[in-house]
Amino acid sequence: MLPTDAHFVEYCCLAATFDIFGFATALALASMFEYLGNMAALDTLLERLIETTPPADDPSGRTTFGALDTLRLIRNAADHQIVFYTMRLDELGVAQKAGSTTKKLLIEMGYAPAAAHRIMRIVDALPARPTLARHAGDGRLSTEIVDAIVRGVTHIDKRCPEKLSDDGKGSHEIELLGQALSGATPALVLEHARTIGNTLADATDTSIPAADDSTLNAVNAHTTDDGRVDIRADLTQTIGEKFLTMIDERACPRPEPDGADDRRTAEQRRADALELILDQAALGATIDSIGSPRTQLMVTIPATGDPAALPWTGSISQATAKQVSCDGSLTEIVLDGEGVPLQMGHTRRLFPAHLRKAVVVRDRCCIKCGAPPSHTQVHHIAHWADGGTTDLDNGCLLCQRCHTQVHHHGWDIVMGFDRHPWLIPPATIDPHRRPLPAHNRRTMRLDHAA
Repeated sequence: MLPTDAHFVEYCCLAATFDIFGFATALALASMFEYLGNMAALDTLLERLIETTPPADDPSGRTTFGALDTLRLIRNAADHQIVFYTMRLDELGVAQKAGSTTKKLLIEMGYAPAAAHRIMRIVDALPARPTLARHAGDGRLSTEIVDAIVRGVTHIDKRCPEKLSDDGKGSHEIELLGQALSGATPALVLEHARTIGNTLADATDTSIPAADDSTLNAVNAHTTDDGRVDIRADLTQTIGEKFLTMIDERACPRPEPDGADDRRTAEQRRADALELILDQAALGATIDSIGSPRTQLMVTIPATGDPAALPWTGSISQATAKQVSCDGSLTEIVLDGEGVPLQMGHTRRLFPAHLRKAVVVRDRCCIKCGAPPSHTQVHHIAHWADGGTTDLDNGCLLCQRCHTQVHHHGWDIVMGFDRHPWLIPPATIDPHRRPLPAHNRRTMRLDHAA
């Protein structure tokens, strides 16, 4: 534990009085005193920054704008200092002595995993990028820009048919730095680096064009802090074409049950299309296959009442647990408080082929939006997790998007006396919550059926 400033000064005075320290010890004490001085300066800076507030009287906004720009420079300079302090911590081997890594230590300190990964990437590269380090020190470059330049130089090196020399890397570093200083965003810096890399790869007849080089393929996925999954891919043109074609075929807008235009954004439609592709890949069959279950899941259910969990993405909400149990192969594992299995349930195939075909014959499509059967899952009207039976009168077809709306956004489904499913919209859409017939029976109304 470090002494306070007052204790430290007293300690040094006593040492000087009795002349009990050698020269090396005196240097160490001087270094510690400098450290305490730096910490005091940082603490003072932090206190001043916390107390800073926007000006109350600034009708033109000029003062506020100037302060905001200064705060940007402070933020960039602080990020740059974080990199250098992390570099020093790494050199000292503090985390390694504890059997950990500097990245894990940053995360334990409170840095977001993505930020810790970015810091360590810069730490590893900056000693070889002196020009970049010099320009980043005054706060003009954000850590995102610095990271983009680091990644860009690495990307160019991978694309080059022959390994780049230090001078070659330096020239590309300066070129990307010029892009950044001219106002380019991190994405534009990386795009410029890809352009340089492709040009280098195409410069020789003996090299495989970057667009066709499968050795450059990369797919990365990591779980974010909020439990979502961030997926990044760098693929050959052929694979990319296949992916884009399949996404496009399945991401067409579809009308809402009330006839309104599809309320999803293009990004949301593509995300739904990706899940559909994964479901169809799990089928191991053609796009028109309707017999097999959509997913194969293992759900762990803690006996302590904690949320159920999936192996890869962790804990799930109750609504999600009910949704994934609708149409797939499900294995329940009950865990005790220490995470040891107490009970292993049998894998049960929900809505087998013959029942799914019967549901398809009756519903013909997603009962909410009209998506074809190959795009749908069989939903338990009375949830399977709540004891709902797996039979024709308790199942209906829903595509992934509509399935999510039923489980998470207030839509309800009831089986009518006519043995057909009826949709009940949430009060936000229809305050009276009047039942709507299935998509293939849209011309019907309750009074018609009566």
